[in-house]
Amino acid sequence: MIYMADTANIEQLKKLYYYFPLAGVTTNPSILAMEKKPISEIVPRIQEIVGDGMVHFQVASETADDMLRETLKYKEHFGFGDEYYSKIPVTAEGLRAIPMIKNAGIKVTATAIFTHQQALVAAQAGADYVAPYVSRLDNISSHGIEVVEHITKTLNHFGYDCKVLAASFKTVDQVHRIVKRGCHSATINFELLEALRSHPMTDMAVAQFTKDKEGIYDIAF
Repeated sequence: MIYMADTANIEQLKKLYYYFPLAGVTTNPSILAMEKKPISEIVPRIQEIVGDGMVHFQVASETADDMLRETLKYKEHFGFGDEYYSKIPVTAEGLRAIPMIKNAGIKVTATAIFTHQQALVAAQAGADYVAPYVSRLDNISSHGIEVVEHITKTLNHFGYDCKVLAASFKTVDQVHRIVKRGCHSATINFELLEALRSHPMTDMAVAQFTKDKEGIYDIAF
């Protein structure tokens, strides 16, 4: 199980990368739009923070040919390495684009997935990751946790070289439950990543340690 940061906010990423064992960063046009900066400015700053980690960067094109051209341009322009994943929505054009991009030697994350079958078709097309949206499924009474579980079991059962990257979370409990169901990875916003590592009982325990150490730890370092 690996965690990724679902944000393009540079200050948030700096804080998270200070302590959190993240595998990479995911973005999409909506996340990038919140920063009110062009990708030519923000992507290099993300790369500085991520280093050798994964960057899952979504295309904005709508046709397969343009998705391929856009993906190749980003790889060249930003100097992306092997951990660059082109995020492709599972539209008809997106499904056509996945094998084209894979044949060009670039990894793919199939995104905007809402059904088990969408994920399976994307995996068959060659996607390296499939990204089902948990909370958005829950909001339409489609049981996001179960969808993630079914996708994970199917990919594992048939031996696909494709992993589930669960996305769209509103609560820590949702993250907890997809982990229990064997999901391979999750991309999570800043607030929930902060909440994952924190607990008031931990703070209370540390406060007690700090009080009790006085006069006991007498070796200078």
